[in-house]
Amino acid sequence: MTLIVITGPTGVGKTATAISLAQQLHCDIINADSRQIYRGIPICTAAPTPEQLATVQHHFVAVKDLEENYSAAQFETDVMQLLPTLWQQGEYAVMCGGSMMYVDAVCRGIDQLPDISPEVRNAVKEKLQQEGLESLVKELEQLDPQYAANIDRKNTSRVCHGVEICRQAGVPYSTLRTGMVKQRDFKIIKLALNIERQQLFAHINTRVDRMIEAGLEQEARSVYHLRHLNSLNTVGMKEMFAMFDGTMDRHTAIERMKKNTRVYAKKQLTWYRRDPDITWVTPDEAVPTALKALQAP
Repeated sequence: MTLIVITGPTGVGKTATAISLAQQLHCDIINADSRQIYRGIPICTAAPTPEQLATVQHHFVAVKDLEENYSAAQFETDVMQLLPTLWQQGEYAVMCGGSMMYVDAVCRGIDQLPDISPEVRNAVKEKLQQEGLESLVKELEQLDPQYAANIDRKNTSRVCHGVEICRQAGVPYSTLRTGMVKQRDFKIIKLALNIERQQLFAHINTRVDRMIEAGLEQEARSVYHLRHLNSLNTVGMKEMFAMFDGTMDRHTAIERMKKNTRVYAKKQLTWYRRDPDITWVTPDEAVPTALKALQAP
C-alpha cells in the first residue's frame, strides 16, 4: 500500500501531473488543497475542471460549504478514514496539493487539539469584528507568548485559531504542540514539482490573467457578502474584495494578486525544502520517477 504525494508551489502543474499518474496506476486522487475543498470558488482556487474530475475519481474537492470550518487536523482524520477503502480497490493512491499543513498532517500526523465549541468560535469572531485583529494579537500574547512570537501576526486565521485553542483548552496552545511524527502503516513517496524560478513566476502571472478571463471577478462578487469567512481569506479573493471596497483599483488588484501568489509560491518552496523525504522533480520527470520508485524494494 503506497501513497504517492504530488506537491510543490502553486502554478507548477500538480493537478495535470497527478491525473496522469493516477490514470497509469488506476487509482484515486486525494485533494490536499485547503481551499479547493470548498464549493463555490473553483476559479479562485484553480480547482480541477469538470473534465479533469471526470477522468479520475477525486476526493475532497468542493465538499464543504464556505461557512463550514475545516482544518488540517480534520483533514488528517478524514483521509485516514478514507484510505482503508482505497486500499481495498488497489495498492496505490495519489495525494495532490500544495497546502503544506494538509500534506504534513497525512504524512507526519498532527497534534490532537480540542474541538472548538461554537460559543468560543463565535466569541473570537465577534471580538475580531468589533475590536480588530490587534486586540486578538494582544490577547494571544497574554495567553501564549511563545506561540504569538512565532506566527505571522497579520495572518488573521492563525491568530484567531491560536486564541480559540487557548480559550477552549484553558492552557497555552504551544504546550499542546508536540511535533511527534506518527508512524503510518503504508509507504509514502513524496515528490515536489519545481521549475526554474522565472518560468514559475511567468506561469503564475499567466494563470492569474486566465482566472480574470474565466470570471474571477464575478465569482468573487457572488461571495462578497461572506468576505468575513476564513474560507475566503485567500489570495485572489482578498484582492478582489479590496477592489470592491474601493481601496484598490482593478489594475492594482490584479497585479497585487500576481505578486501575492508569487510570494506564496516562495513560502511553499521554503517549507518543502526543509523536508528530507521529498524528491524534487520537474513536471515531466514526476511520473517516470514515481513509477521507478514503486518498483524499488
